[in-house]
Amino acid sequence: MKSQAEKAQDFAAAHQAAGAFVIPNPWDIGSARLLALAGFKALATSSAGYAFSRGLPDNAVGRDQMMVHLAEIVAATDLPVSADLENGFGDRPEDAAETIRRAAAAGVVGGSIEDSTGRPDDPLYAHDLAVERVRAAVEAARSLPFPFTLTARAENYLVGRPNLDDTIRRLHAYQEAGADVLYAPGLKTRDDIAAVTAALKRPVNVLMGLQGGLFSVDELAALGVKRVSVGGSLARAALGAFLRAAHEIRDHGTFGYSAEAANNQQVNELFATAAGTWPAP
Repeated sequence: MKSQAEKAQDFAAAHQAAGAFVIPNPWDIGSARLLALAGFKALATSSAGYAFSRGLPDNAVGRDQMMVHLAEIVAATDLPVSADLENGFGDRPEDAAETIRRAAAAGVVGGSIEDSTGRPDDPLYAHDLAVERVRAAVEAARSLPFPFTLTARAENYLVGRPNLDDTIRRLHAYQEAGADVLYAPGLKTRDDIAAVTAALKRPVNVLMGLQGGLFSVDELAALGVKRVSVGGSLARAALGAFLRAAHEIRDHGTFGYSAEAANNQQVNELFATAAGTWPAP
């Protein structure tokens, strides 16, 4: 197994290589191991995917339990892991900083802090406070004995405030505060994505897997994107298949879903050896 410092260096280097790379989002140990077998360079946790696996809505998992989850995902593979750290589990800059330190102690080599408050009536932190929160997270990251990749997220589009100018203004301020990667989940058009990448000097992460705006990795790379994540969409894809199967059984008394189910023997072999052959589609 690689050391945390070696994983951190590998992860940082991936952001400097040519083209764009995909960082998929597992939601449990099994999905993390399967994604590692598929040959991805790094993984990122999904707060939504993990919450769903515990029968909870997104943003309902507390910090202590989230740190346990991070440690489980880190131990599941030899890949670098970046963490979805929501809003840092608190409003204060000190909360964001402490969350970075605790995530690093859990073994991750990167993580994101978002500017969403979680309050429907006031969904985004005021600009200056949002910047201070990122700055505190960056300072915590820089205090670590390895290059922790700090991602700052502007949540405008996910909280119903789709203002491109404000999104870019926030991301630019987070860049100036020291964030290594900038991320505005929910961008759906080529023009918006290109505007964001053109306005920034540091690597940009784009989210795929939401409805609308589905572009290939090559298309995103041509728009200046460096990193592509899929958020909770893999977990939702698995849940979608589960729900369709459950409805078929309940409503029709049939079991046709099993024709598309994973092969039991193949999955057993994958988990038994941790080095199996990735199954064909």
